[in-house]
Amino acid sequence: MQKIKKGDNVVVLAGKDKGRSGKVLQVMPKEDRAVVSGVNLVKRHQKQSASQEAGIVSKEAPIHLSNLSVADPKDGKPTRVGFKVVGEGENAKKVRVAKRSGEQIDG
Repeated sequence: MQKIKKGDNVVVLAGKDKGRSGKVLQVMPKEDRAVVSGVNLVKRHQKQSASQEAGIVSKEAPIHLSNLSVADPKDGKPTRVGFKVVGEGENAKKVRVAKRSGEQIDG
């Protein structure tokens, strides 16, 4: 089970965007990277196509997972992720839990 998933709210721990937070748009587990909305923006020169105009476009670049931390559902501060088994027998389900507050992380 992964600690950071698509749709999670994360906080950037290191780099030029340190302290900023956003929602995970895409996770690339093989490269250990994730794309976060509004974080690690780069400018790209766009060639004109039928759907897009030519010009310089800002878009999100992947950021390494080691520089991200899941935001605590309670207060939005960075937290580590733990796992807990909820239910018994066949109904047992492994869920992600914030180590800071003990709350379950949606996702």
